[in-house]
Amino acid sequence: MKLITIDFESFYSADIGFAKQTTEEYVRDVQFHVIGVAVKVDNGETQWASGTHKELSTWLNTFDWAGSIALAHNAMFDGFILNERFDIRPKFWADTLCMGRAIHGVEVSGSLAALTERYGLGAKGTEVQNFKGYRRTDFQDWELSKYGDYCINDVNLTYALFNKMMADGFPKKEMHIINQTVRMFTEPVLELDATLLTEHLIDVQGHKEKLLAEVGVSKDELMSNAKFAEALQSLGVVAPKKISPTTGKETLALAKNDEEFKALAEHPDVRVQALVAARLGTKSTLEETRTQRFIGIESRGKLPVPIKYYAAHTGRFGGDDKINLQNLPSRGANAGKLKKAILAPEGYEIIDADSAQIEARVLAWLSGQADLVQAFANKEDVYKKMASAIYGKPEADITKDERFVGKTTILGCGYGMGAVKFQVQLKTFGVEVSIEEARRIIDIYRRTNSAVTTLWKQAQAMLVAMSRAENCTLGKAGVLSVDGWEKAIKLPSGLLMRYNDLKHEQTENGVEFSYKTRYGRTRIYGGKVIENVCQAIARCIIGEQMLKIGKKYKVVLTVHDAIACVVPEAEVAEAQAYVEECMRWTPEWAAGLPVNCESGHGKAYGDC
Repeated sequence: MKLITIDFESFYSADIGFAKQTTEEYVRDVQFHVIGVAVKVDNGETQWASGTHKELSTWLNTFDWAGSIALAHNAMFDGFILNERFDIRPKFWADTLCMGRAIHGVEVSGSLAALTERYGLGAKGTEVQNFKGYRRTDFQDWELSKYGDYCINDVNLTYALFNKMMADGFPKKEMHIINQTVRMFTEPVLELDATLLTEHLIDVQGHKEKLLAEVGVSKDELMSNAKFAEALQSLGVVAPKKISPTTGKETLALAKNDEEFKALAEHPDVRVQALVAARLGTKSTLEETRTQRFIGIESRGKLPVPIKYYAAHTGRFGGDDKINLQNLPSRGANAGKLKKAILAPEGYEIIDADSAQIEARVLAWLSGQADLVQAFANKEDVYKKMASAIYGKPEADITKDERFVGKTTILGCGYGMGAVKFQVQLKTFGVEVSIEEARRIIDIYRRTNSAVTTLWKQAQAMLVAMSRAENCTLGKAGVLSVDGWEKAIKLPSGLLMRYNDLKHEQTENGVEFSYKTRYGRTRIYGGKVIENVCQAIARCIIGEQMLKIGKKYKVVLTVHDAIACVVPEAEVAEAQAYVEECMRWTPEWAAGLPVNCESGHGKAYGDC
């Protein structure tokens, strides 16, 4: 296939553009128009074109998009323009922005300027800043020519960057995952129910006012760190903490730019959301804002699904374009409301398949906890088995509440969680135990899963080796390798999970390790490494399963360990069986890992 590298330059001003709008809003804005576009076919000369929409459409359609790979830096933007404005859909999408995140991690800039500088490929221009507010007809010929040169340079840099990354061995399977992820956004098929959304917005706004009244905290309490932390504690949430860059001591992380504090705005408990919103001086909760965004999208067209490829340190997908579909509420007053507003197109249904307990299964398999692996393989109720060990009675006698404690233990304690945090986690789910009982449960988990605890210790030893630039292994043979020089773990995908600038220091609690992130240094320890690893391996598996499903049906969404696709109504049963078969498949490198899934289907995503 030919490779067609493309870059659009479009009108932006103080009123429209990325400073104020999402990609979907911007491209669909009535003021949006393309000023010009540069295209390069394989290694040929890059061409620049500017003109009316009709002229550009005619020119763009002279290229063989249907038989080619299209390449862009941020294909979500250029691809959405191609589909939405020009009705052009390439055979395959490649994206150097996505590739850069996967190769170098999410802790460094993935901009075209940063990446081309990193590789010594040349400098990205800044001319675009000179033309803010310029419509196409505002340009003088010499200005438009200069703008064209800027765009041509971007295309040439993108092409050179792509070739460098591919020459360095970027995994081909990951290229296919990038393509699938980009197309979820650029070629939308899902629709939104405007009536349901409007009704939901009215309910959410009324409920929010009630919640804020129930919170009942004064302005002084909202602004005092100590008192606000107490208010969070009353709702079962431990206030996040950080190391102060000024004093070097631990302090509360409750500033508007603190990531853990901002994450509380998406807490499952809407009371916590309301409390955080009040402190930030806003009047909208997450659900309210997102519902308003959905209503806006519906008024403009179909729902482009913005999934960020390689959004997390572990390689997991994330939300994007200011509508995080990764955390639509499934519990509480708003459970399933937005999901029910997401609809399959006419004549189709949505199938949503969720990989069951995949992290717990990966942990048992990677550590060699043979009895737990066998229990998963035999489709036994591992939560009841854990509860049986905790409460010292037969599985047949385990109550629903006791099984829930067993479930929380299996899913929560596999990464070295301590008794205090475990106690708080149980309380969050409405189960209160004493600190002594929490400690007893933790001890039982560790005694009955000795291979898991050994894996934590192995990961701690790995940090020591990595800090010395030494190579080593981790977990089940042949799955992971540790590159001490790169300070990274090589994943089954072929990509590296990095711990940049890994350092250690002697503290009152012994030797502690940390690595560099965009937001400062982050503490890392054996249990946390294993959490990272299990999530990363789960992502590798989900990615390959997604590709298998995509061979027959259009994948429209992935949320954590679940994959959703649209299928013709007439073949739902056959499609569901196929999707489940794909979700129970494991790659060769994961031989012996017993994966399983649950699935559902419906006209609405919330009915699956």
